[in-house]
Amino acid sequence: MAVRGLGLVLVGVALALGGCMQSTMEPSSEANFTPRDKKLLAAAPYEKVEVAEPYKRHIVQYHRKELPGTIVVDSDARYLYYVMPEGKAIRYGVTVGDEALAWSGVAKVGRLTEWPTWTPTAEIKKRMDVPDFVGSGPQNPMGARALYLFDGNKDTMYRIHGTNQPEYIGQAISSGCIRLTNEDVIDLYKRVKTGTVVVVLAPKQGDSPFSPRMAGAGGESLFR
Repeated sequence: MAVRGLGLVLVGVALALGGCMQSTMEPSSEANFTPRDKKLLAAAPYEKVEVAEPYKRHIVQYHRKELPGTIVVDSDARYLYYVMPEGKAIRYGVTVGDEALAWSGVAKVGRLTEWPTWTPTAEIKKRMDVPDFVGSGPQNPMGARALYLFDGNKDTMYRIHGTNQPEYIGQAISSGCIRLTNEDVIDLYKRVKTGTVVVVLAPKQGDSPFSPRMAGAGGESLFR
């Protein structure tokens, strides 16, 4: 269900977004947490895990041409970028959909929800043993926040959301949606508004070692 229009946005000079730039950690703060966030996260049914350093939240130099306020997802590299002014971006590590379920395209944030509920689609229920409905809370696969991606007025059925499986950040195992840790999705959520443009790059269109632009650069892939 790819959203049309990706080609209009895929511009920019190819420089590696990973290894050849300076980065600084974006401070992690509970200042963004509501009392409800603190209560639910304290009762999370999963163990806290240490996300690998490359997938922790960082402020990085950003060479692409998307406007500040845009969200860009490099699925190959397992990164989501929130574009900032002056050639900077906040880079978050994410879990992405596996190759068979991957989605790419351009959409806009049509709705934002705190601690969403989840009603699995018929397609998901065919593939997974899941209930018809899951209420909001840390046990919900949607996590603490959800950004619903729309093509015009049509819901694409793809989401950017939190997760109750933070151990999988940096991997490709989800049902096509983009997952961040609950702490990171809370941070992203406060920066985003309805109408924010979201660009999910097609395979080999980003700046990861999978990209043709990086062919011959040498070294093993860090992501598979």
